Amino acid sequence: MEYVYAALILNESGEEINEENLTNVLDAAGVDVEESRIKALVAALDDVDIDEAVEQAAAVPAGGAAAGGTAGGAEEGGEEAAEEEEAAEEEEDEDEEDEASGEGLGELFG
Repeated sequence: MEYVYAALILNESGEEINEENLTNVLDAAGVDVEESRIKALVAALDDVDIDEAVEQAAAVPAGGAAAGGTAGGAEEGGEEAAEEEEAAEEEEDEDEEDEASGEGLGELFG
């Protein structure tokens, strides 16, 4: 995940996302850099508009229907259970999307 964060930092600061810049950011953060992961990330982000992808991700409501079902659940432990259920549903949706597309940064970095 730190590799993706490094790319986001570079994007936010207006720097080019390339192998050298990613390596520098990760080194500065004390991350043990793997060159193969750097190369894969640079290749994966080659045709991606990161600003647009972040906007689209921010526009999607977290949890969808699960979030609406917990509005009245202020009981003790109710919120935790709802959050766990929401996280499980999101993970399931992500798995289905990854299987359908066969693509994604998650497949590159486990």
